[in-house]
Amino acid sequence: MKITLLFPLLTLLTAADTLPPREVRFTRHFVAAESYESVGIIDVNKDGKPDLVSGDFWYENSADRTNSFRRRKLMGNQKRYNQYYDDFSTIPLDVDGDGDLDVVTGGYWGGTLRWLENIGAAVNETWPVHDIASVGNTETTRAYDIDGDGKPEIVPNNPGKPLIYFKLEKSNTFRQVTVAPTQGHGLGFGDVNGDGRGDFVMAKGWVENKGNDPQRRTEWELHDEFDFGSASIPIIVTDLTGDKLPDLIVGKAHGYGLHWYEQKLDKATQKRTWTKHVIDEKNAQYHTMEWADIDGDKRPDLITGKRFRAHNDTDPGSYDAVGLYYFTWNGHEFTRHTIAYGPPGEGKGTGIFFALHDLRNTGRLDIIVAGKDGLVVFFNEG
Repeated sequence: MKITLLFPLLTLLTAADTLPPREVRFTRHFVAAESYESVGIIDVNKDGKPDLVSGDFWYENSADRTNSFRRRKLMGNQKRYNQYYDDFSTIPLDVDGDGDLDVVTGGYWGGTLRWLENIGAAVNETWPVHDIASVGNTETTRAYDIDGDGKPEIVPNNPGKPLIYFKLEKSNTFRQVTVAPTQGHGLGFGDVNGDGRGDFVMAKGWVENKGNDPQRRTEWELHDEFDFGSASIPIIVTDLTGDKLPDLIVGKAHGYGLHWYEQKLDKATQKRTWTKHVIDEKNAQYHTMEWADIDGDKRPDLITGKRFRAHNDTDPGSYDAVGLYYFTWNGHEFTRHTIAYGPPGEGKGTGIFFALHDLRNTGRLDIIVAGKDGLVVFFNEG
């Protein structure tokens, strides 16, 4: 009898050992049918629970999960140009030094980088708008700690314009720093050459951080080693292969394709090359992405998807189904896991700037996605 039971048990154990890891379960939670393309996280009412900030509204978190984020309050009046609101980022930053997180944004049409002053939840007024600088058409804006002081700098992606960033030196005061004379569609930041300093990645080449000169001004050197065309924002810089040479993850923002580029360095000549590898070439408009641990295995995953109605339906694949995905990396290749896929309303587009945050204090990152197909939270159930 014991022998009869033993073999089925061994068979079950062997089968279990070979099963693929279970996929993360998500609960889809509709918030609003607005068409803003950016969302961020701020505890506006200071109740200890993170709220959503998107476009002209902030959405209150509550203990009632069924109706959470359904209560919203007006905070702005973003200008609309044709089918776009001129609001292409939602970066939380305490600009005025009052302890409250404000919002940094900007847009393609107005060409002005600006910040919205947080006046709190109790005041039934719109948040005052303050201009930072006129920077030209802005695809979107990102925040990176460029000088390593633990505080983020603000970096707009302005195709055809100089690559610049803005350092908040004191309350209400930004200093503009020029990195390169021109940039294209695409932006990333990370230590490309492994020297401990953060470098910029553009659509055409990367810009090396050479450190500070005696006047403590950072020097930059362009390495024209690739041309990604209309690339994603951000471009992810990370060492995928474990060889201590950071690689790049790049989406095609206005076409088909998602790829990673393996960095190789000839030690004798110090010549650097980049080998292209396919992640996905069947889906279009991978305009934005994040690199974070979604499945709880302590390793980062790639979260991305198709931007819904980019360029007002004139991009390749505009009428394809929309999808939101996370990709796991096993050391050799990426595996795609579908969070939502299908026609608009069933699938979900990414917009241009989405957020990851533990909204319910579960220890898991939820995904908050805006876009022309609405504002939706995907609760991470593990």
